Amino acid sequence: QAAADPMSSSDAPEDGPKETSSVSQNISDADAFKILLEMKMKKRQKKPTLPSTVTELDTEDGSKVYVVGTAHFSDSSKKDVVKTIQEVQPDVVVVELCQYRVSMLKMDEKTLLKEAKEINLEKLQQAIKQNGVMSGLMQMLLLKVSAHITEQLGMAPGGEFREAFKEASKVPFCKFHLGDRPIPVTFKRAIAALSFWQKVKLAWGLCFLSDPISKDDVEKCKQKDLLEQMMAEMIGEFPDLHRTIVSERDIYLTYMLKQAAKQIELPRASETEPRKYIPAVVVGVVGMGHVPGIEKNWNSDLNIQEIMSVPPPSASSKIFKFVIKATVFGLMGYGCYRIGQRTVQFILSMPAAQSYLQKLTEIKSQH
Repeated sequence: QAAADPMSSSDAPEDGPKETSSVSQNISDADAFKILLEMKMKKRQKKPTLPSTVTELDTEDGSKVYVVGTAHFSDSSKKDVVKTIQEVQPDVVVVELCQYRVSMLKMDEKTLLKEAKEINLEKLQQAIKQNGVMSGLMQMLLLKVSAHITEQLGMAPGGEFREAFKEASKVPFCKFHLGDRPIPVTFKRAIAALSFWQKVKLAWGLCFLSDPISKDDVEKCKQKDLLEQMMAEMIGEFPDLHRTIVSERDIYLTYMLKQAAKQIELPRASETEPRKYIPAVVVGVVGMGHVPGIEKNWNSDLNIQEIMSVPPPSASSKIFKFVIKATVFGLMGYGCYRIGQRTVQFILSMPAAQSYLQKLTEIKSQH
């Protein structure tokens, strides 16, 4: 409509709105598609000015992928994402999220901040029900790490993904894809890779994480993703954990970016119009720690079937699960016992109960 009627409403004559309406209705679907596509292509910079955190990758058929490396708690990362999408006007935006974390896109910063800080028994039960005992506990421990950072910085995670979602919606014919491996698969594979004592040691380290974090520390982590950097201190002892949480996800993210970068079909006004394909332009938004792995895997033939399988629980997992359950039920039993004992003592201390017991004693002595 704007292209059909460049005259502003203040300059239009009295019968202007009627003319505008008739002109708008006369625009065919084909013309509307062409106008939107031309607008997009005009905005798309041939030589875009991109932030230093962007890595440019090419495919065999001429598609371009711009990978924005971010720190998950960084204001400047959000700006980098917005600038990149505005400059390249992509056909697809891929973010490091899976369907289990998509709610992050719908909540505002205030709600997410509250959610990250409130880790309660209900959340723990839900995580265990969804992912199993070990994976649920691991998820809660990592959420505790996230909450610790959130509390230190006063900033909720995932801001760069929300900005990517908003900006993608402003670009004509732009699709939005979730590019990360489902989190239950990642946690279950991570747990299966650890021995019993490694699980205990990892849980202990995450439980007592309390080092202060500043915004300057976060900006430094634009060279390496924040959560992964904190985990990296333990990588020497947990190489298998690094493989499942970082390296395997590098492969998965690379695979999803390459899928998104396949040639795209131009919008058609009708079914009779011949199909036309052009190279795609893709923006990927991932943690900075994944960028080297994506570059490394870019020209490889990737098969994600193996890294999507969940191995059966090991003997150590079964032992740890039994210990956790025994501890929980033991605490519940002891709690019930203590409550029951105090309840009986309270009832017996009541005058009415004492009087009733005295009468029973007298009746018994008479017989």
